[in-house]
Amino acid sequence: MRVTIYHNPRCSKSRQTLELLRSLGIEPEIIEYLNTPPDKITLKKILRLLKLTPRELMRKKEGAYKKARLDDETLSTDALISAMLKHPVLIERPIVLANGKAVIGRPPENVLEIL
Repeated sequence: MRVTIYHNPRCSKSRQTLELLRSLGIEPEIIEYLNTPPDKITLKKILRLLKLTPRELMRKKEGAYKKARLDDETLSTDALISAMLKHPVLIERPIVLANGKAVIGRPPENVLEIL
C-alpha cells in the first residue's frame, strides 16, 4: 500500500500523524509541501478526494490569507487554488493519501479511516 503525507515538520499534528503511520509499520512518501507544493492538477485531485472546496482546505488564520484578501466571496475556485499554490502555507495539514482516498490528519487518528 502506497501512502503519501503532505507534511510540515514544524506542525505538531503533522508530526503526530507521521508518527502514527510509522507506528503502524507504514513508511509513507513524505512531501514537505512548503518546500515542494503540489501542482495545480495534484491539488485539484486532493480537493476532489477530500470532497472539499479550496476555501475549506485553507488555513484562514494565516497572514497570507488576510494579506491576499482571500475572504472575498467573489473569488473563483481557480483564484483560490492559485493562491494556495503561490502560498502553500495556506494549505491545511497534514494531508494523507492512501487507497485512492485522502484525509486531513486533524486529529491524527483520521488517517485510520483510509488505511
